[in-house]
Amino acid sequence: MTTITSIDPSLYLSNQQKQREPSAELGKDEFLKLLVTQMQNQDPMNSMDESEFIAQMATFSSLEQMMNMSNSMDLLVNNQLVSPAIQYSHMIGETVNYRTFDEETGRETGVESSKVVSVSEQDGWAVFHLENGEKIYADTVIEVGMSDNETDNNETDPSENEEGEA
Repeated sequence: MTTITSIDPSLYLSNQQKQREPSAELGKDEFLKLLVTQMQNQDPMNSMDESEFIAQMATFSSLEQMMNMSNSMDLLVNNQLVSPAIQYSHMIGETVNYRTFDEETGRETGVESSKVVSVSEQDGWAVFHLENGEKIYADTVIEVGMSDNETDNNETDPSENEEGEA
């Protein structure tokens, strides 16, 4: 019979970690560790039921698929959070028709037209800086089209036809 002459100091309660930080999430790594530990510590005379093992593997597969879906959703949300200035940058150089409002009454006074020279962001909204000096929110635009100069250059003289006859 052997006697224990000393105790390993690492086993003393005073040397054990005093606080542990539990995780609110059970990820796929933790799930696999639990499954492997369960398999290692099962009674060899009464091993785990095959159907139970298959059910646990199916649960693991579902967990992994849900985590992949969650990552995809996070990526989608992050892509949707692009700055409005960047989202509307394609409008630079375009001529826009927009509603104008009376500053005192807030009533619509008409429609004006100008070319967008730059785009900025204010309080999460896209603001167009126009050639005429105005600054308008993107949601006041009612039409995007060619400038008057571009329209004039594309028109042909009605006295000319395709064969060049006058």
